[in-house]
Amino acid sequence: MLKKLITPITLVTFSLLASNAIASVEQPHRYLIKNVNVYDGSDKLVPNQDVLVEGNLIKQVSENITTTKDIEIIDGENKTLSPGFIATHEHLTAQMSFGQLATSDSRFIGYVATDTVNTYLMNGYTAVRDVAGNTFSLKKAIDQGYVTGPRIYPSGPMISQTAGHSDHRFDADGSNVRGNGTWDTMARNYDMVVVDGVPEMLKAVRENLRRGATQIKIAVGGGTGSISDPLDVVEFRPEEIKAATDATGDWGTYVLSHVYNNRGIRRAIDNGVKSIEHANLIDEKTLRYMKKNDVWLSPQVSVYTFIPKGYTEEQADKHREAYAGLDNLFTIAKKIGYEKISFGTDIITDPEAIRTMNNEFVHRTKWFSNAEVMQQATSNSAALLALSGKRNPYPHPMGVIKEGAYADLLLIDGNPLEDITILTNPTDNLKLIMKDGVIYKNTL
Repeated sequence: MLKKLITPITLVTFSLLASNAIASVEQPHRYLIKNVNVYDGSDKLVPNQDVLVEGNLIKQVSENITTTKDIEIIDGENKTLSPGFIATHEHLTAQMSFGQLATSDSRFIGYVATDTVNTYLMNGYTAVRDVAGNTFSLKKAIDQGYVTGPRIYPSGPMISQTAGHSDHRFDADGSNVRGNGTWDTMARNYDMVVVDGVPEMLKAVRENLRRGATQIKIAVGGGTGSISDPLDVVEFRPEEIKAATDATGDWGTYVLSHVYNNRGIRRAIDNGVKSIEHANLIDEKTLRYMKKNDVWLSPQVSVYTFIPKGYTEEQADKHREAYAGLDNLFTIAKKIGYEKISFGTDIITDPEAIRTMNNEFVHRTKWFSNAEVMQQATSNSAALLALSGKRNPYPHPMGVIKEGAYADLLLIDGNPLEDITILTNPTDNLKLIMKDGVIYKNTL
């Protein structure tokens, strides 16, 4: 009889305790960031604002938000609160010399990448589109909390043709036609893929999508880092490009294309590519064609300000040619009012240069206002990432500070709309770094 009385009471007690424990675990953390000037991803600051963060989202933005006991208060001290920066053309698994990339196994490359992604986050980047690399597991490790870094939009390995931008064979590597080609480490580690013809293109695209690519990258022109392709060549036949964009569109996302020259840019656009990477050697007529077709321009400056380690003299000459074209590209873009411009650095094979990534903000002021550069690095780049549609692993708004957006926030000591050079010293001037509602740095 006593046993019968105790059992139901005990069960009820355990049930209540479990219920309370679940409620406690599910209660989201709340922060109130007070007394800040909000940069909202446009061209202005909104002064004297409070921002309420609940869980991983922004709950409210207004003046004098009422506090409760469960809210942790952060005094912003009249500093600038900005959305986290977004870079749309990065190489997270390639921040070592070409020699190291050629001789290292995939685990060493992965370990180095964990340092790289931490560097991005500590420089204020809360989201990155990786445009050539096997970053699928790196993304998972960050999302699951094993590694500290930004949100990753992985493209998977860049896809090019034989003698294209993914083909890094030297003469000694032999002929792939004869079946005795030996591929470089980047191909073996699934950072690059070389295909020819529609069936191989379809297989490569679908394999990347299977692994979790949020968008697909192909090369439709020569590159400075590859050995066999001058910058003026056009790569992939129209039917190969169309196969890539059709297969990617079937998954509800888009294709971006590496290409510098006019013919390649037009071929890419005519066959469904939605984002052109680089475009350094473009003319006004072709840039107007891009604008007419509502295509994104994803340019970079930083990578062209130095010769990457391990480049041959021929590669270095191509690199200098690409750098020389930047002034024309951006001058035309300003002239015709090109608005769909994203932000990125394309820094590759240099672990020291990657730590100066925020110099990109200053480089761009030769052609754009501080406000335009800030917009490129926040709301513009977020809009480009959102093209991934249903493949977007982070569906809430980014690059803005508004209700319902991700709590990806930076507290900046100073006003970057007046002095953007302060961003080149993130150690001192980024006082708070928050991603997904989690604080990774607070030196207030």
